Amino acid sequence: MSARPLAGLTGRNAVREIVSGVTLLAIAVPLNIGYAQIAGLPPTAGLYALVLPGIVWALLVSSRQLVASPDAAAAALVASSLGGLAVAGSADYITLALAQALICGVLFLLCSFFKLGFLANFLSKPILIGFVGGLALDILVSQVAKMLGVKIDSGGEFTDKLAGLVTGLGHLNVWSLLISVGALIILLVGRVLARAVPWALVVLVVATIVVVLSGAEKAGVSVLGAVEAGPPKLTWPVIDWSLWLALIPSAIALTIVSMGEGLLVSRSYGEKRGYPTKPNRELLAFGAANLAAGVSGGFSVGSSTSRTAAMDQAGSRTQLPTIVTAIGTLALLIFGTALLEHIPSPAIGAIVAVAVVPLLGIADFAALWRQDRFEFAIGAVCFLVTLFVGSIAGIVVAFVLAVVNVTRRAANPAIDTLAADGDPQSSLLDTAQPGEPTAPGVVVVRLAAPLFFANSVTFGQAVQRAVTSADGVRHVVLDLEAVTDVDVTGAEGFRSVHEWLTDRHVDLGLSRMRPGLRDRMQRLGLLDGVTVYDTNRDALARLTDPRPPGSTSRAGA
Repeated sequence: MSARPLAGLTGRNAVREIVSGVTLLAIAVPLNIGYAQIAGLPPTAGLYALVLPGIVWALLVSSRQLVASPDAAAAALVASSLGGLAVAGSADYITLALAQALICGVLFLLCSFFKLGFLANFLSKPILIGFVGGLALDILVSQVAKMLGVKIDSGGEFTDKLAGLVTGLGHLNVWSLLISVGALIILLVGRVLARAVPWALVVLVVATIVVVLSGAEKAGVSVLGAVEAGPPKLTWPVIDWSLWLALIPSAIALTIVSMGEGLLVSRSYGEKRGYPTKPNRELLAFGAANLAAGVSGGFSVGSSTSRTAAMDQAGSRTQLPTIVTAIGTLALLIFGTALLEHIPSPAIGAIVAVAVVPLLGIADFAALWRQDRFEFAIGAVCFLVTLFVGSIAGIVVAFVLAVVNVTRRAANPAIDTLAADGDPQSSLLDTAQPGEPTAPGVVVVRLAAPLFFANSVTFGQAVQRAVTSADGVRHVVLDLEAVTDVDVTGAEGFRSVHEWLTDRHVDLGLSRMRPGLRDRMQRLGLLDGVTVYDTNRDALARLTDPRPPGSTSRAGA
């Protein structure tokens, strides 16, 4: 490990980092309690995830600012994946959540060992917008029900939750509604007036005082209830192997989503603040943090974009705030759990709802609609599948759509037919006219992509069109400057083109080949009977040379 723990920390910025840590503690405690409830877990699970996982993360990660913690998307994934295996809140359910976190930890470590961080690139922005947006809307319905005091099955399908919310509006609790409205006003107005203030903590304190003084619990307002006191205890989930196997798909989904978001945020803040980040080091830290969560009573840990942004705005440039938060949370668990008992659920619902609304991606969907309708359709499909079918299906569809999108683009690369107005000494690139010969009897075709299975047919068709659309073509030169590789299927397509040209008595030449590509094509047997030129200009000069055929040798061969 080359990067030292808490890189960037100096005596000059220590006080600022500690103050940022107190701010992060004030933000993280209410949110993690809310996310634990979304996941179907006790509040302590959210708090435990801030202690040992936070310390491990801060000591291992290369990013100086990325905050790791359970987030809304991870909580929703946990709830949707475990809901069919055990009853939310039960001992078996908690054990499954621990096992799931351990599997995530192992997957992250494997990704780090095999340097698989590039897999996160398959989650394009439209896919992430759709997937996270679907999870966010599902969460939002549950939180709105909590804010109104309406009882719904928070572990059910989205349609069941929505139906339960609508049918339960006639039984909403007025006190819950008033507390929620007050909480929303404080959160939204406070954010405008002073963003640096931890308004979520203010809401919890004020709402708890109101509930205690007014006796709102007796009027039907739901409260957090007793919270187990004491530090996290080391444990190990004991479940059947069949259940371990059943948890793997959801753990893969959690790992992929956390990887995609975490590596992107880590890189962006590193570039913004001028320090290096190491993707595989981040994966190692994610793995260790999830293992720590799994053995200390937490649940799956991902990255928090909102908290990372808050720390950046607070001036933090190290991981010290994460350690301060871990220490503060541990003190709360040991000495202050009684303070949490009367926190009203509507206030927690309001805090989570405000945090979740930006994840709906409304502005992002609008931008996609303006920029690219196909990308918008990808995001919309991912959104709908995640919302109505499930999170696991959503991540599967996300990857399928990613492959379809990549293949669609790769199958239609830029293929130019170059012309030089009959002057072999002029610049081919400046006077490209598709279909025109570059000089009498010569056509130059340029492929701007690797030649592989997705575009080999398109490439062959382009060469055939270039030859048939011009008169008297006797030589075709392929400009391979932009071609970096040829796979086996692409090689078959190349042979087909060569045979097609040979049948029509058209010679084939190659120009501007990269050294690595030339070796590859030699191994594939594609250079037999093909003339290799150094440049297009060299090709044109030789092909229009008035000397008799056979008096020249291969150029650059």
